[in-house]
Amino acid sequence: MPAWVIWLIAAGVLAIAETLSVDFVLLMIAGGALAAAGVAALALPAVLQFGVFAVTAVGLVTVVRPLAKRRLELPHYERMGLEALIGKNAVVIHTVDEHGGRVKLAGEEWSAEAYDPNQVLEIGRTVKVMEIRGAAAIVWAAEP
Repeated sequence: MPAWVIWLIAAGVLAIAETLSVDFVLLMIAGGALAAAGVAALALPAVLQFGVFAVTAVGLVTVVRPLAKRRLELPHYERMGLEALIGKNAVVIHTVDEHGGRVKLAGEEWSAEAYDPNQVLEIGRTVKVMEIRGAAAIVWAAEP
């Protein structure tokens, strides 16, 4: 069996094995095997075939693989709508306690309730939005 056929088989096996790992390492090594198959098809010596395989595989793993992984990464999850307000700071504009109050949140006035029923949050106080419950921001002031 000619050497180039062996290199092609190796490239095919590595490419198929890549479907199990999905990390692009085996696919890059398959690329090296494919380059070696080309050198073998030209009837060049085995030492040159292995050299081309090694250089190509290392080059693909170090240069192409990081680019491919970055390109195929899913974008980071961004919170939207009301969920994006959780964790934001707000400013108390009418005293907030367990029964209600008002805060300025994201440029808008919101109904608010204290997260801790024992807290009374005075006007001007910066608070953190812990959750949104209906139309009310549930807020917390960690430091008195």
